[in-house]
Amino acid sequence: MFVSILIFIVVYALLIMEKMNKAVAAILGAMIYLLFHFIPFEKAVEHIDMNVIFLLIGMMMIVKITEGSGVFEYIAIKSAKLVNANPVAFLAVLFVITAFFSGMLDNVTTVLLISPIVLLLATQMEIGALPFVITVILASNIGGTATLIGDPPNIMIGSAAGLNFMDFLLNLAPAILIISAVNMGILILIFRKGLVVTELNKRRIMAMDEKRMISNPVLMRKSLIVIAAVIAGFLLNGLLGTEPSVIALAGAFFLVLWTKEDLEEILKKIEWDTILFFIGLFIMVGVLQYTGVIDKLAKLMTDMTKGDLRKTSTVLLFGSGILSGILDNIPLVATFIPVVKIIGTTTSAHAIQPIWWSLALGSCLGGNGTLVGASANVIMFGFARKNNIPLSFKGYLAYGIPMTLLTLVLSYVYISFRYY
Repeated sequence: MFVSILIFIVVYALLIMEKMNKAVAAILGAMIYLLFHFIPFEKAVEHIDMNVIFLLIGMMMIVKITEGSGVFEYIAIKSAKLVNANPVAFLAVLFVITAFFSGMLDNVTTVLLISPIVLLLATQMEIGALPFVITVILASNIGGTATLIGDPPNIMIGSAAGLNFMDFLLNLAPAILIISAVNMGILILIFRKGLVVTELNKRRIMAMDEKRMISNPVLMRKSLIVIAAVIAGFLLNGLLGTEPSVIALAGAFFLVLWTKEDLEEILKKIEWDTILFFIGLFIMVGVLQYTGVIDKLAKLMTDMTKGDLRKTSTVLLFGSGILSGILDNIPLVATFIPVVKIIGTTTSAHAIQPIWWSLALGSCLGGNGTLVGASANVIMFGFARKNNIPLSFKGYLAYGIPMTLLTLVLSYVYISFRYY
């Protein structure tokens, strides 16, 4: 057990120090576990969440095909003109849009759709894209926390606790509205001095005809129809009983067939280093689960509370919040769900609900702590690297850790006042 923890810490240190490509570090760590039989190969493969992997591949394909139509350039220019080319105002709008769509779709799909717009708008304004990238990361995880379908941990919690879409919306959305307002205000204060556009660039942007950005109207229409169908599929996936990954891949390959795009060229544009990083990370966290490390952490946390529901809620909120910044929150939540269920056997379904909300808030919001804390973060990290945006693992911590701690404190206040 000690050696498995040590290997994980070494890989994590390599990610922080950025001594090698993130995918290389994660895959090497996973292969060391497999080479020295820390986990059987069959068990390791079981820990790879193929729903996440296929969802990423499907949505990346759709986005790459859609880019060729010029629609993202259109949206970027139109957005800039709506706020009179004011980058501070756009940052606020970007936060709201990202948070809203992360809750209505999911945060992974949202960042894949929004990231091209962020880069294009920053380029047109001739300012650094980093403030917008940080905003998208934080807003996607915050917004995704508000609903049943916004973040995978919520789907798992809803299924385990028998909670529906409206339960999440009524109990978590008020907290997320408060947290969003506070975080958006802080981001504006932090970045406002660097978000300056010259009058010349303002006039140039306002004089642009966004309609001329559409280079292929037929491709745009076909792409938007498929995106709308995929989004509808996500919203109805509970009724359809179909995994989001299946919907995304079906949409992607239908779009390839409909538009007659070259599949080989599209596949070349997929960010395979991000996909491989996820595979390595899933295996590494799976080893910690297989060897009992995560179980021991869960038991340690619950032993601290000695059955007191309010203390359990607090420990679970901060414990899952801190650990979600280090570990992937999907296996982490999978480990904590049985613990909460055991606690639930000694109390009523109503009394146990605040514990579920604490787990949801902690695991989802805690993902903002680091660039590997949530799927959306990893995607934006890869996007930044590919487009030479100066986002580093260590540099992000200066934003991620304080903002995460603040959101956890706000969540604690909300849970305390509303339920205790």
